[in-house]
Amino acid sequence: MIDVNAIGKGILKKIQGARPEKEERACGKIIASGDGVVHVTGLHDVKYNELLEIKGGYRALALNLEHDSIGAVLFSGDDKVGCGDYVYSTGETVHMRVGEELLGRIVDPLGEPLDGLSEFLTTEYRPVEFPAPSIMDRGKVNTPLQTGILAIDSMIPIGRGQRELIIGDRQTGKTAIAVDTILNQKNENVICIYVSIGQKASSLAKIISTLRNAGAMDYTCVVSSTADDPVPLQYLAPYSGCALAEYFMYQGKDVLIVYDDLSKHAVAYRTMSLLLKRPAGREAYPGDVFYLHSRLLERAAKLSEEKGGGSITAIPIVETLAGDISAYIPTNVISITDGQIYLESELFNSGVRPAVNVGLSVSRVGGSAQRTSIRNISGQLRVNLAQYRELAIFMQFGSDLDAETQKTLSRGAKMTTTLKQRQYLNYSVKDMLVLLTVSQSELVDRIPEKKVESFNEGLLDFIRVNKQDLYTEIDPDQKLSADIKKKILLIAEEYINCSMGVEQGNLPIGVHAEA
Repeated sequence: MIDVNAIGKGILKKIQGARPEKEERACGKIIASGDGVVHVTGLHDVKYNELLEIKGGYRALALNLEHDSIGAVLFSGDDKVGCGDYVYSTGETVHMRVGEELLGRIVDPLGEPLDGLSEFLTTEYRPVEFPAPSIMDRGKVNTPLQTGILAIDSMIPIGRGQRELIIGDRQTGKTAIAVDTILNQKNENVICIYVSIGQKASSLAKIISTLRNAGAMDYTCVVSSTADDPVPLQYLAPYSGCALAEYFMYQGKDVLIVYDDLSKHAVAYRTMSLLLKRPAGREAYPGDVFYLHSRLLERAAKLSEEKGGGSITAIPIVETLAGDISAYIPTNVISITDGQIYLESELFNSGVRPAVNVGLSVSRVGGSAQRTSIRNISGQLRVNLAQYRELAIFMQFGSDLDAETQKTLSRGAKMTTTLKQRQYLNYSVKDMLVLLTVSQSELVDRIPEKKVESFNEGLLDFIRVNKQDLYTEIDPDQKLSADIKKKILLIAEEYINCSMGVEQGNLPIGVHAEA
């Protein structure tokens, strides 16, 4: 008798023990190669942005899907790959390695370590291109992301989930603001990702050294693509950094990502597009250069509580030429983002640092992402500075000025000095409240303009050492009471008397003004 059950069990056992054979992959040939671009024929099932493998262990990215050939850009092996080499499809788009162990590390846009430390153990990956959260999945941007920079936190506040552009000419302090913001996230429970796009390796090394010395690398990952790297890696870098940020955001965490800078990113994309013979448009950029950045920056969001409540705050940097913010790439990115911090060369050269032009800088999220106390006390600050700058221009004509106008000019100059802040000196919210309260009172008339900067630093040190109980009374999320304002002014007056003497200035002791 034939035992059908035994035969069935034997077949099942063989099936379970069988090893899967290697999948057959489509194979094509390179018909043209040069300048880091290859044209492949014979592949008919390749997707856009798919990784291709080339004989010899090299990889390429498929970007042009034409009728009878595929245009791809090489990640490496430009001088090793040539006509006739075999190309294999992988069926996979580019993925970025993600995981907690990437924090504190320096990686390339494909997730490979560049710092010479141990290899990664994580097996998790995310696609570098991913749809942005839908409108229904987003929540309100109402939690501040403190930069520690007085001029920004008081007048151009940034919220968690916002996209705030830093724009200005070269050497005006754009990267310095971004690095200061990363340093200020220590103990704020914010994960930071710094994406370097086409920078000099020496500049990037200085930034990494600064982050390490300040202990910021504990919560920071650096995605590096320097000027020496192939153009496709520079093109992929911001998307790879965003994929890593999304990994943390969908876990309910807050992430800050800096793209430094998107001008070089657009140039890298233009280079690839021209080599792939795509039609050129304005300033030789391809027609889809707007979509290049919009699909990246739209992925920054504040998720709703139902989706975990995580957020990605994006700080893209764009470089202008001779202050021209009406150029192609600056106008594109300005229209995508939720505000911009405009840095001016004239201000920078005159010693105002950070060189923020208050008139052209704006935050479209505004006060909804600002601490209540800061919003309450800095409400008139922007208007007062604008009036001072108008008067300062008028004063150049040499007209005789009345006492009230001279007082306004003096206070405006002192407020401008108060807003100056050297690099790596970050203020806490309570420090900012003290400085804003004193700088908008009549006490400031007793301080010589040249001594305002040293006075501010000395006053904060005086409070930290001798008047620590003041900071325990201040609640940054509540409006400053009249009693606390009075106490701040009394302490400031005491410090003036200690440091400058009672006879300094024209005001008698005890004269105060509400901030």
